[in-house]
Amino acid sequence: MIWLEKYKMLLIGGVVTALVVFLFISKPKEELSAGGDAGLPGVMEEKSEKPFEMEEHEVASGPLFVDVKGAVSSPGLYEAKEGDRVLDAIDQAGGLINTADEKQVNFAQKVHDEMIIYIPEKGEVVEEALPAMAAPSSTQAAGKININRADLSELQNLPGVGPAKAQAIIDYREEQGPFKKVEDIQNVSGIGEKTFEKLQESITVN
Repeated sequence: MIWLEKYKMLLIGGVVTALVVFLFISKPKEELSAGGDAGLPGVMEEKSEKPFEMEEHEVASGPLFVDVKGAVSSPGLYEAKEGDRVLDAIDQAGGLINTADEKQVNFAQKVHDEMIIYIPEKGEVVEEALPAMAAPSSTQAAGKININRADLSELQNLPGVGPAKAQAIIDYREEQGPFKKVEDIQNVSGIGEKTFEKLQESITVN
């Protein structure tokens, strides 16, 4: 019986020792497992940011180009940036000339790519507030050229009109205002009756 009691105590001691050793060994594994799990959200978070960065890259816009026409110092094609206003584009074109009709221009409107900004002259009638619409075409449906709106290159398409006469028409228009009737073009230096006879069927003032 004494031997059995000793054996029983040794058995209990061995079980307790084994339990302590087991707990000691298993504890680092749990911490390692917890540490590994804690790292996963960080990895997932890093991956979730990449699609957002790609989306920002996709929506990035390039340069914008606007065509400024009409009563400005230097009509032409100008580069703009996102957020620019019509006023910024006009400044790039050298500003308005004296005959420009500011009342018909929305200076605060934001520009967009391929936009045409047409600045009318005083006395010139347009159908809508500018520049929300495209610039009025200088070539009418009947094939006539509007001498109040045509630029230098368009005027040279008229019979008997070269670079010098085309520039003279523009200079007269800027100094005297828009033509009231087609016959008024004869007031331009270098354009007499013979030239007028050649081009009267090809021009309009409306």
